[in-house]
Amino acid sequence: MNQTAWNAVDEYIDTQLVSSDPVLDAALAACTSAGLPAISVTPSQGKLLHLLARLQAAKNILEIGTLGGYSTIWLARALPANGRLITLEVDAKHLRVAIQNIARAGLTEMVELREGNALETLPELAAEGLEAFDLIFIDADKCNNPKYFEWALRLSRKGSLIIVDNVVRDGRVIEAESTDADIQGIRSLFEWMAAEPRILATAMQTVGSKGYDGFAIALVIG
Repeated sequence: MNQTAWNAVDEYIDTQLVSSDPVLDAALAACTSAGLPAISVTPSQGKLLHLLARLQAAKNILEIGTLGGYSTIWLARALPANGRLITLEVDAKHLRVAIQNIARAGLTEMVELREGNALETLPELAAEGLEAFDLIFIDADKCNNPKYFEWALRLSRKGSLIIVDNVVRDGRVIEAESTDADIQGIRSLFEWMAAEPRILATAMQTVGSKGYDGFAIALVIG
């Protein structure tokens, strides 16, 4: 199997199981037009996030790393009418695109976008005493994954689901001597999760139109 085959399989899955959606298509087009990096989740991955949020019966969702809001839309659409999603983004350009995409999706009242460094915004969320998040999706700079996960755990409850994207990085996660801060951040995350008694966690390798990567998923049990 190679990238051509992965692309073809992704296209087949999307054709069969992920219906074309003009709002989501427009969101991706807006990201491309604005020159945002092509690192949004794929349509099938977006639908997986949506399904997981629905399985959780999530009413409160936190997203760390908005980019252009594509995954935000998938997640927010899983919420009930009184649900809320807070998404954190450090890049003002990305946030402007996300605001437009979320407005086009009719989700402005349900989604709160917060600009700033997440390691500064997350303590602010904790200080506000908000209701615990039912699902937390981490898809930001990988070097800070352990810190994001620690905050996610603090902002969750027993039964919450925490999902971390891009944890395989073309298989480079096994490179213990890597000088890449992102690789070391992911490795530290795995070590942290392995030693944390309050969660049950696993990770899955994935291939597709975005190449070879994977995600980690943790259930808070204590």
